[in-house]
Formats: sequence, structure tokens, C-alpha cells
Amino acid sequence: MITNQSLLDLETERLILSEVTINDLEKIHQLHLIPEVDEFNTLGIPRTINDTEKILKPLIESQNKIPRVSYMWKIMTKKTNEFIGVAGFSLSNDKFRLGEIYYKLNPKYWGNGYATELAKRLVLLGFEKFNLHKVEAGVATKNEKSIRVLEKIGMTREGLRRKILPIRGEWVDNYHYAIVEDDKRDY
Repeated sequence: MITNQSLLDLETERLILSEVTINDLEKIHQLHLIPEVDEFNTLGIPRTINDTEKILKPLIESQNKIPRVSYMWKIMTKKTNEFIGVAGFSLSNDKFRLGEIYYKLNPKYWGNGYATELAKRLVLLGFEKFNLHKVEAGVATKNEKSIRVLEKIGMTREGLRRKILPIRGEWVDNYHYAIVEDDKRDY
């Protein structure tokens, strides 16, 4: 279990990840309003900032729970200090030692390797700080960009979950990806 706040502020070569606060509400709301971000998102586009606050508030409140089961970070660029997205981690906190990662980036930053850089950092966090055995990620089967990211970081497609994601009134299939602590990786 992590109790030291400094361990939760993460960095990569080009990014800074800080746990979200209520002060990030407007930025996160604007991110979720972008149609490309919503394309594979089960949350849907929030109608109002209050809708976004209802989603964000429990995540912030969970920062005080012990043991922690979820983490959410805002992602900022080091060079320009621009908000480019959010990332998160959910933990099983049981004998299975599992965690699941997710990320959402503003499309204007897609294609720069940020998602790959970020996903690698989250995997390392899972193994090195959370002492996980396995880090997982789910991805809609048509989300080719995220599939490429997960495969680039060494995750293996372990299966298909049929019609599991409720996206805009339809049930969408999901690939299940994972990497195990002793899998070969170059980071």
C-alpha cells in the first residue's frame, strides 16, 4: 500500500502526472466534451459540468480510503505545462494482485507517443510500487489506436469480452489485454 503522496506524483520523460483535485473539474469536463474522446468512452458526453462533477467527486473522495482501490491523474506536458488528458489505475487489493489502467488524451496530442509513454509508466507503477502480479487494460475492439499502444508496451491480448461496453446505447465488444510481472519488456 502506498501512503507517501510523493510516490503518487509521477513523471515520464515529457509528462507530469498529478492526482486530480476538484480544481481540475473544468479541464476534465472540457476533455469529456470532445467527441473523439467519447468515441470509445462508456461515460458518454456529460450534459453539464455537474454531470462531470458527479463522476469526479467519488474519485477524489476515494483518495482518503485505505486501502486505496482507485487512482486518477491529470496529465500535463513538462515543456508547456498544458493539460492533455487523464489516466487512472484500479486495484483489486486482494491475493490476485491485479490492476487495470486507463487513459484519455485530448486528440490534438494524439500521434506524439504520449499514450505509449504514459502507459509504460503506469505499468511500471503497478509492478514497482503497487506490487502487482498483473496489469490489465480493456479496449473497445474498434479502438485501433489504443490497441496499438497496448501492444507496443508488451501487453498480450488475452481474450474478447462480448457486448460488455455500453457506448451510446449499444453494447460493444472489448478486448482484454494484460502484462504479467515477469513478461519480457524493454522498459
